[in-house]
Amino acid sequence: MTNIQGIEVLTRSHDYLREVVAAVPEAAWAAPTPCTEWTVRQVLNHARIDQQAYGLVLTGGRPDSDPFHPADALDGDPVAELDKVLRMVADAYADLPADAEQVPTPLGPMPLPFAAATAAMDAAVHAWDIAVATGRNRPLSTELAEGIWPAAERIVDQLRDAYRVFAPAREVAEGYDRAETLLAFLGRDPHWTPAAS
Repeated sequence: MTNIQGIEVLTRSHDYLREVVAAVPEAAWAAPTPCTEWTVRQVLNHARIDQQAYGLVLTGGRPDSDPFHPADALDGDPVAELDKVLRMVADAYADLPADAEQVPTPLGPMPLPFAAATAAMDAAVHAWDIAVATGRNRPLSTELAEGIWPAAERIVDQLRDAYRVFAPAREVAEGYDRAETLLAFLGRDPHWTPAAS
């Protein structure tokens, strides 16, 4: 994975999250999601705070709240608040030298391409959570999953073992594409529906 690939994957992941959040119907903010016990609004707030952490660990400061206790509401327009954070993260990564080997992240230092892809993984998976929870036809693309996979393979198992940050991996069924395989590896049911909650 090259540095350029990592930054491109982060950009695509942020675009995916923006697109999904912009399409959430007003009535769907309280809908259940694949993140047990969290509503669509809470998943959005969790994703926003996580991304804030990826940016602020580079620029100084701390997220404005605990991502694991996301609020039910955001001050202001959710799309605008998310966009503000995603722009800050993109700017912070754009300022890094292309050969940076020790990029700070909330999960520890990593080479730039993996740091960017790890932030991308977080944004993309929560975008998928929101998309399926609201019935939007906006699946996680195979291309984006391919870009995220090297970072997932590098860090997820150790985080799962050490901190229980991720749910146990699910069995990968025959015929799963890269996106379905990634979701299963991250503990998601790739075919989750609101009826499953």
